[in-house]
Amino acid sequence: MSALLSASGLLQNDHEEKTMKFNNGLPAALAACMILLLPGAQAADDGSDTPIWGKVRTLLVGDRPVIEDATGSVLEIEAPVRAEDAAVVPVSVRTKQLPGGVYVSKVHLVIDENPSPIGGTFTFTPLAGRADIETRVRIEAYSWVRAIAETSDGKVYVARRFVKASGGCSAPAGKDMEEALARLGKMKFKVEEAAAGQPSVAQLMISHPNSSGLAMDQMTRLFVPPHFVRRVEVTFGGEPVMTAEVDFSISENPNFRFYVLPAKEGVLKAVVVDSKDLRFETSVAIKPGLRGS
Repeated sequence: MSALLSASGLLQNDHEEKTMKFNNGLPAALAACMILLLPGAQAADDGSDTPIWGKVRTLLVGDRPVIEDATGSVLEIEAPVRAEDAAVVPVSVRTKQLPGGVYVSKVHLVIDENPSPIGGTFTFTPLAGRADIETRVRIEAYSWVRAIAETSDGKVYVARRFVKASGGCSAPAGKDMEEALARLGKMKFKVEEAAAGQPSVAQLMISHPNSSGLAMDQMTRLFVPPHFVRRVEVTFGGEPVMTAEVDFSISENPNFRFYVLPAKEGVLKAVVVDSKDLRFETSVAIKPGLRGS
């Protein structure tokens, strides 16, 4: 979460004038960290060096060189060219098996033109089997969407897609807020069957409004306060599998698909903490080669 907050502070100064005209009537804390940006990326550009990306890149990986992975040798990102719904845009990051025991240990998801460009940082251990992640995101303006992979040998790779979508972060909730709050924190795991020795696909579904703080209640004409999932910790047998530091760029009712490689029978557990420090847990017992739900 600290990197996400740092990103807001780092980028705010360059966009102060653009932000002020959108902030009237917003809570002061939210107005302070908003960085609503005018669409700056163009589909005709290759997206390799936009002003926002340059600053976010430095924040995430410092001065390490970033290798453009245009051929998908280490990672690929999948997203629609034009989103059907800017508030629910499917994004998949797929990584490759690397030689010499090297593996992808961390994946960052960056949406250049979102109010908070760093949508999430996902950390994986060898218990994941592979560092793939699928989720659904909000996109506020036409934007480059990037996946940055850090490998265990210290290298950094990036892949990107340009997505045409707008208004996703400021769109009203898809469900009645009272109904959404009644189901707050309810979670479910699904684990797909896999061949022996192969990682299984796990899906974690979280019932949470994931309010961005940028959407207006159509009845009261007031902004719904921000309230979103900020951390997800997944363990198997008490050992870490995947940890996600995320923010409101993740869509309402967050949904994450990832891998787990169970070598023995055990319990897959998820602990979720939101921006109000509410804590939710769920777990499922699984065995290698068997389906859990």
